[in-house]
Amino acid sequence: MESFLLQASLYLIAVVLAVPVASRLGLGSVLGYLVAGIVIGPVLGLTGSETEDLQHFAEFGVVMMLFLIGLELEPRAFWGMRDRLLGLGGLQIVVTALVVTLGALALGLGWRIALTFGVILSLSSTAIVLQTLTEKNLLRTAGGRSAFSVLLMQDIAVIPILAFLPLLALPGARALARAQAAESHAALSFLQELPGWGVTLVTLAAVAATVLAGQYLVRPLYRFVHHAHLREVNTALSLMIVVTIASLMLMVGLSPALGAFLAGVVLANSEFRHELESDIAPFKGLLLGLFFITVGAGIDVDLLWRHPFTMLGLTLALMAVKGGVLYGLGRLFYLRSRDRWLFTLGLAQAGEFGFVLTAFSEKQRILPETLAQSLLLVIALSMFLTPLAFILHDFLVRQIKDEGERAAADEIDEQQPVIIAGVGRFGQVVNRMVTMSGFRTTVLDHDLNVIQLLRKFGFKGYVGDPTRPELLRAAGLDQARVLVVCLDDRAAAVRLVDYARRQRPDLHIIARARDREHVFELYRAGANDILREYFDSSLRAARYVLENMGLSEYEASELQKTFFKLDRAAVRDLAQVWIPGVPAEQNPAYVSRTRELNRDLEAALLDRFTETRAERDAADRAAE
Repeated sequence: MESFLLQASLYLIAVVLAVPVASRLGLGSVLGYLVAGIVIGPVLGLTGSETEDLQHFAEFGVVMMLFLIGLELEPRAFWGMRDRLLGLGGLQIVVTALVVTLGALALGLGWRIALTFGVILSLSSTAIVLQTLTEKNLLRTAGGRSAFSVLLMQDIAVIPILAFLPLLALPGARALARAQAAESHAALSFLQELPGWGVTLVTLAAVAATVLAGQYLVRPLYRFVHHAHLREVNTALSLMIVVTIASLMLMVGLSPALGAFLAGVVLANSEFRHELESDIAPFKGLLLGLFFITVGAGIDVDLLWRHPFTMLGLTLALMAVKGGVLYGLGRLFYLRSRDRWLFTLGLAQAGEFGFVLTAFSEKQRILPETLAQSLLLVIALSMFLTPLAFILHDFLVRQIKDEGERAAADEIDEQQPVIIAGVGRFGQVVNRMVTMSGFRTTVLDHDLNVIQLLRKFGFKGYVGDPTRPELLRAAGLDQARVLVVCLDDRAAAVRLVDYARRQRPDLHIIARARDREHVFELYRAGANDILREYFDSSLRAARYVLENMGLSEYEASELQKTFFKLDRAAVRDLAQVWIPGVPAEQNPAYVSRTRELNRDLEAALLDRFTETRAERDAADRAAE
């Protein structure tokens, strides 16, 4: 017990110290976990034989992550992924395995070992990639969805890979390995004794049982438990669902992560979906963090020190080969530049299933121990380098332009008094209201897909970079009365406002701002009206709060108007003391002026509230 508590304290201390530092440096939590594992493992030697056991336990975090992702997908959305799931995912596995196999043959390995390497290294890390995509809010992008489709296909492919690998062992070694497996795994022994059609039936029955239980058993069970109004029982039920499904999948030789994902998809439309998410999420995060720490702690530093250039060279070669295959597939499936780089750099590593398959191949007498240890080190190093690959992706997407930005600009055949630059969610609403009120607009956006979608719904727009002077002149900047800047790129929005103001001092410019600092930048660039993207909706929410706290609609509306008016004046005031590049909290003049304006605003709101209450009382007395 004391040893367990000591080890638990050690892992928790490593997490608390390393992960916040990595996150603050912009390296992501995954790299923090990996570094923590390396420090307490190979560097300080504070871990022991428990690391491998912990890794098997922590792999359950991957199962929980797939369950939560499944909850985000409706069955129709899952069905809509079938082309990328089978086409993109299937091609990635086959082509990568073939290229890696050829590379291993070129290094002098036998064809059995080379093919084993190819199959194992074709898989990527579901845990690291999905965790990082979620942290960076990239999972819903085209590149993120494509990466997820490939990872899901890889999880499915683990099943036939486990069936295929024993065929690569020599006949005598295969018989010995089968006998040892039968002794330790009764369930697998039972399956091995079944004919092929029997194994297929058992597998299909397990999948069908998962679907039917999710549809007809979990919901009434959840309702029954929910009526107890005990949060801990709800949590126990959520864990029971995931653990039971994972156990069932393991019993029939399927991937527990795949089964959990399938159950999540089935329950995606359930009224208990959000309750399940909130119950499972904390366990998923802790187990995934523990898994990453064990990966770092398990790196064979002695082997790395003995052959540093060889091991790093093989790791980088693997990532380059996989990256080349992924980049080619991204072009084949018409991924845009930003999405293609995310897809390429995100999946260029080996994965956690590689640990399982390598150990399995060693037990099957396919890989000798020395080669297995080298393979495990390459897998671990590639996973360790993955967060750095995501940092490289962030750098690249800041330097490159999208396909839509490089596309030839449309020829603008008409000029209107209102120019709308950028037609995302914000710009679309502006355009709809203005055009439906009887005024004509010229809409510009660099994204061809957005313009095509706009035209499909009957609104005209033109492809092109709105910051280009020649495109603005063609759109009628010299004659326009209003320019609306709704660009997502804050720097591009400031450049556009600055250019338009210099060309047309009389032009009325309306611009969307991300935050207060962006407001100051646009104000200095020359925008007339600046709207913070969440400001108006936040004021409306505050007004509803006031109404439900007992104020009348008129009183709440007047306070909203007063706050809006005074806050806009305060922002203009603060723009005078704002210093570009200096955080607001480090600018004494800004902090001091903000405190003064907040006091003035509070006093003004109280005065206005008193006035409106007096007006209401006077009206009530007059009515009597």
